[in-house]
Amino acid sequence: MISKYEDIIRWVEDIKEKNKSSASALTVIKDNEIVLEHYSGTHSNTNNALPVNENSRFNVASARKSYLGLCVAFALYEGKIHSLDDYVSEYFKNIDPNILRNTTIRHMVTHTHGLDETSDGEIIREFNPGEKWAYRVINIKLMTQLIHKIYGVSFPELLYQKVFLPMGLKRTKWETQDNDNLVKVIIDPNKNGEDTTGSDDDGMESNLFVSAREFALWGNLFLNKGVLNGEQIVPKKVVELAISILTPDQLSTEYPRNGMFWFVQNIPRELSELGEQVPSGSYQILGVTGPTLLVIPKYNVVVAKMYNKRYNYGNENYLYYLKEFSNIVAKTFQ
Repeated sequence: MISKYEDIIRWVEDIKEKNKSSASALTVIKDNEIVLEHYSGTHSNTNNALPVNENSRFNVASARKSYLGLCVAFALYEGKIHSLDDYVSEYFKNIDPNILRNTTIRHMVTHTHGLDETSDGEIIREFNPGEKWAYRVINIKLMTQLIHKIYGVSFPELLYQKVFLPMGLKRTKWETQDNDNLVKVIIDPNKNGEDTTGSDDDGMESNLFVSAREFALWGNLFLNKGVLNGEQIVPKKVVELAISILTPDQLSTEYPRNGMFWFVQNIPRELSELGEQVPSGSYQILGVTGPTLLVIPKYNVVVAKMYNKRYNYGNENYLYYLKEFSNIVAKTFQ
């Protein structure tokens, strides 16, 4: 059976070496069964680093947006947020309404908000909401704050109560102290990997560590529309909201389409991270440290890939390699 996945494994290992990641992990779920687990390398680029195994937990960086997005979907489902088209200014009275003008929750979760933040924390407008697509961090910061405001707990706490506990997840946690199972992040290949635990001072909860297996199980929960072992642990409408295309209709065709931060495929798009071989209805999330979680409902497949090197391989051509990985996965199951 391993031979079926040789192309995926070979690609993962090739990019691992080219990008100078010390670690890689890969989990494939097909028809709700784990059919492949592949672990390679060590937790850091030091001589005494531990080998990667099923207990190794990687900082998933921006892939945490899929976890935050589910909380936003819960808030809409439960009426904590009235509508996707609520103006953000209704929830953030302390921010200049002229800067937030006409920006909605929909714009925030689909990267079409047009906001940015300067190095000194000033929120600025880059373009009019819905006019373009741009990957910035200010929307994540504000949505993180909004969940805390409306629920009275952080979004990690909310997820623990609503999802992680019933799922039985043990290796999906926001970490404030280093331990042997945590993989270091390599920022400069000429320097030792770094500890990325700790409480954020930017309020974005970016210290989420997940094992490859539990990352794949997270994707499989979405694939099954919130059902786990025959039990509906997340309402179906919440999951469907998170993975439906929510991007404003008028957005130019070359830009990606998003659900609740997930990249969602309907047709191949020039600036999307999903390749042209990936079937419509598929969705993906990734992070700057190399994690990718790809869900292909047409083939009933979830693929979780992990690295520990900051910044994707390929520099200005990084989109080519993101698309290439998803295309290889899609071809494997065609």
